[in-house]
Amino acid sequence: MDRTSATRLPVINSEGERVRDKRPTISDIAKAAGVSTGAVSYALNGRPGVSDATRKRVVEIADRLGWVPSSAARSLSDGRANAIGLVVDRPARELGVEPFFVQLIAGIQDALADGPTALLLQVTDDATAELEAYRRWWAGRRVDGVLLADLRDDDRRVELVRELGLPTVVLAEPVLPDLPCVWTDDESAVSEVVEYLAALGHRRIVRVAGPTTFVHTQIRSNAFTAAAGRLGLHEARVVHADYSDEVAARVTRRVLTSGEPPTAMVFDNDVMAVSALAVAHELGIPVPDRLSLVAWDDSALCRLVRPALTAVRRPIAERGATAVRLLLDVIGGGEAAHVKTSDPELVPRSSTGPAPRP
Repeated sequence: MDRTSATRLPVINSEGERVRDKRPTISDIAKAAGVSTGAVSYALNGRPGVSDATRKRVVEIADRLGWVPSSAARSLSDGRANAIGLVVDRPARELGVEPFFVQLIAGIQDALADGPTALLLQVTDDATAELEAYRRWWAGRRVDGVLLADLRDDDRRVELVRELGLPTVVLAEPVLPDLPCVWTDDESAVSEVVEYLAALGHRRIVRVAGPTTFVHTQIRSNAFTAAAGRLGLHEARVVHADYSDEVAARVTRRVLTSGEPPTAMVFDNDVMAVSALAVAHELGIPVPDRLSLVAWDDSALCRLVRPALTAVRRPIAERGATAVRLLLDVIGGGEAAHVKTSDPELVPRSSTGPAPRP
């Protein structure tokens, strides 16, 4: 029987008293079974010292009570919190429509599903609060390690986890030699997108990137600029937004109403691409006849809008699951390493087509 989901039935102890309705303890089980707490401990932990009949009765009563082992007690015995931490430093209103973190957390939870370790998640848009969360978690033995997302230039979190000795896996390209990283080859994906658009005849291409402080933004932008230069696309350029639909709409509107508007735009997430599609409709610019759009991550949003968005499909859930497994290895004393996920895939759909003729 699954003790975590067992129905809690009223239990009568050996003296005919009903065990009070609260989180059951070993003492409650001992009273209900008419044995000592030591005998209950032996029975539940599979240790010798009790008869098979007693062990069976104790286990049955524990199941009926819905008893589960105390995580605090396990922590005292083996020094483990049986939890890993993740702080998402984005405004909560953005996370409500941002598919990336939903997929990432799904991958993390999938990797944790069969084990005793839980995910401790905190959302903040304050860098100082994020640093304080790591200090508080580590000092209070609330986590055994953490995952770091959205690596930044001169990232204070990196110095902090080094200082604390906090086991860490970074969801970023392997730019930190001493911290294990789980990464995806975004450079090749960006190059493939630029080559694809160039093959369709596009010369004026704008990449709408995320904040410049993120390392992954810099890597993708550098790859975009390098690919454009290699292909002779001298009018290709990068502009920046913040991943939100509001700012993406303003940036897209400004770009499309400029003197030489692009014939293709590439966005750093799906939300911004969907927002850009709405702006194009608002301005009467047909997609893809006069403007091709490419999204990044390929969530369900890309398939639900019309025209459906061409997108770079990235292994986000795989990345989360891989990071968890690597972190648990590090926590257990395993060797730290950089791990590359499977490669992204360009998925052409109806939002891209040949460049319009002059």
